[in-house]
Amino acid sequence: MSKINIGGQAVIEGVMMRAPRSVAIAVRRPTGEIVVKKDEVIPLSERFPVVKLPVVRGAVALFQSLIVGVSALNFSANEAMVEEEGKEKEELSSWAMAGTMAVAFGFGILLFFILPLYATKLLTQMAVISDHNIVFNMVDGVIRVAVFILYIWSISRMKDIQRVFQYHGAEHKSIFAFEAGEELTVENVRKYSCLHPRCGTSFLLIVMLVSIVIFSLIPKLWPFYMKAGARVVFLPLIAGVSYELLKWSAKNDRSRLVRMVIAPGLALQRLTTREPDDDQLEVAIRSMEEALSVNAGYKDDRLVI
Repeated sequence: MSKINIGGQAVIEGVMMRAPRSVAIAVRRPTGEIVVKKDEVIPLSERFPVVKLPVVRGAVALFQSLIVGVSALNFSANEAMVEEEGKEKEELSSWAMAGTMAVAFGFGILLFFILPLYATKLLTQMAVISDHNIVFNMVDGVIRVAVFILYIWSISRMKDIQRVFQYHGAEHKSIFAFEAGEELTVENVRKYSCLHPRCGTSFLLIVMLVSIVIFSLIPKLWPFYMKAGARVVFLPLIAGVSYELLKWSAKNDRSRLVRMVIAPGLALQRLTTREPDDDQLEVAIRSMEEALSVNAGYKDDRLVI
């Protein structure tokens, strides 16, 4: 069990944990009880061997994470607002969830890819910077990273988001304890760091940096709409390359060079994680235990304690 790769995501008043063959979401209701939803997951690589290929697996993992993440957020939002026992809120339909994902994905592309491109184009038209391809893409990348950091900093000021970031810290601490082979208790988990090298925050920063290199392949003479469209087309490739870099850094995190490479991602996690309290650690531990139990062969639908 100690060799299983497990990841997670903070949700509203809870944590989602994902093992190779399972996913579990634990949410604390306002009444104090913990609701768990868990499912068995059949890896796509078992049905489609091509998914195992480097780069391809990263692109697939990104879109799978989006689907699972939106579903987990939907479940947590419903459960976190249930105040009376037996009073359930209707979850989003498949179409509504798909629409939510499309809007979120479109907003992300517009904010982090199209807006920086347009801003860089304006700077070249105003002769503030050179229109040389390398200079153009470097400035475009710097603006993209700046927008990303500003966005993270802005939402981190919100009270509700700060609680989500506490659960993010609880998720990381639980994963650290599991990877160390420790018994999953609040006392054992509490002592670990909130900053984890395989965090999605670090992944997104890697995406921003990798995009600078890949977008430099786009011909300078292309019109704006073609450059914008190419950025969308290149997203799976960027996600795949970034995924491989993240896995490589996680496996070699004792190397001094790797530590230097991952340092910016860990620093950025100081914005996206907060020190959790014991109740939040308990939720993260419960989520991990349920995910591991399903992964080991136990299967159930939903439990409330």
